[in-house]
Amino acid sequence: MTRLNPLLTRLGGRPLAIAPRALDGLLAAGPMLDTRQAMLPARDAPPVASHSVTDPGIAVVPILGPLVTRGDWLTSLLGASDYGEVASAVEAALADPTVRAVLVEIDSPGGEVGGLFDLVDRLVSLRQDAQKPLWAVASESALSAAFAIASVADRLYVTRTAEVGSIGVVAIHVDESVADVMAGLKWTLVHAGDRKIEGNAHAPLSDTALSAIQADVDALHADLVTLVARNRNMSPDAVRATEAAIYRGQRGIGAGLADKLGTVDLALVDLARALDPPRLITGASQRARAHQPSRRKTAMTVEPDLNPAAEDAAVSETCAPDPETPEAPLSAPPAGAPEATDTPNTDQTAERLRAEYAEIAAIAAQGARLGVAIDAADAMAKGVAPHALRSSILDALAARAEASSVVAVAPSLAGSPSSNGGESPIVRRARERASANRS
Repeated sequence: MTRLNPLLTRLGGRPLAIAPRALDGLLAAGPMLDTRQAMLPARDAPPVASHSVTDPGIAVVPILGPLVTRGDWLTSLLGASDYGEVASAVEAALADPTVRAVLVEIDSPGGEVGGLFDLVDRLVSLRQDAQKPLWAVASESALSAAFAIASVADRLYVTRTAEVGSIGVVAIHVDESVADVMAGLKWTLVHAGDRKIEGNAHAPLSDTALSAIQADVDALHADLVTLVARNRNMSPDAVRATEAAIYRGQRGIGAGLADKLGTVDLALVDLARALDPPRLITGASQRARAHQPSRRKTAMTVEPDLNPAAEDAAVSETCAPDPETPEAPLSAPPAGAPEATDTPNTDQTAERLRAEYAEIAAIAAQGARLGVAIDAADAMAKGVAPHALRSSILDALAARAEASSVVAVAPSLAGSPSSNGGESPIVRRARERASANRS
């Protein structure tokens, strides 16, 4: 008697969405399995974390190995994943309040068709209800049933050597009738219903049985094509035209089965950037932000500088070009100058805003060198115009220069030729201000 092949018993006659090489490997491994484990009492498997969460709040859910409708003792032996576990893992990740997005890492040749379509529809529903991004990476394979799962993703990455595709269905039948004769076995199947024993392994496959199995495979293939086409935003004809071929790396992108070449690490970086897009910072803005104070500080502060000569040199520097940063002059605009408000289209509006942001950043950089700290980001957020920032810097510099001139000159002795009648500079400044106010 030939040794029992548990995998052949499990997979024989079932429609499968699996890569051919993987199917051959599973069937070859079947006789080497220790079937005695099937006789042992079931033991609860140790709990396995359904997902891990990165610092930016991205949950990584692995889907590895062959895929089966329901796990059993074969699952632990083959390292297979069952559809119930996949659904529970993705659902738990999307429901986690600390998770902002989910990345599915797939390395699977596919598996059983039974339960696949319901799983994919459930994943689509979970993604829509959670309103969280769900991306996937084929690392190193997302084939057949596994590709159907990957097609749910908003964005699908494929590594340089990973395989995608194999969008097809297969069913196997093994005719053991000759082996039975050689083993001295004769099987008699007592049945009711002419088609009850169609496709059994102990008789050649009849034409009627072959036609029935082929019709079932064709119908399931049509459903699989429709599902993938819907999720990947492709036409069914384009998916069907692949003829269940396998595409590696860049060729998968060219066939429309993936979106970008990259690893899991790259996908995590891109997804983190998508969750927290950087502000528009270019050229002068980047250099200006490098010198900005903490946003916890006041938007504008004046640093004390009691050296009038240094102050005069700093004021003169405002008119000198910066070798690194193109800067706008600090002079206030003429009164009544019209401001451009009409924008013919969105592109011109965006260009005007970029120019204004760059100008504000350049002004902030000038102010930083003069000791006047300006938070460019805060000014942009509050809509402060560039000319208003220039005026603020000039006012701050003028006030500082005035204060420096008052305290930098020590009071002269009364009666000295240069003392202006013994009057101190502070008193003289006060008299001049009072006289100006009366006039």
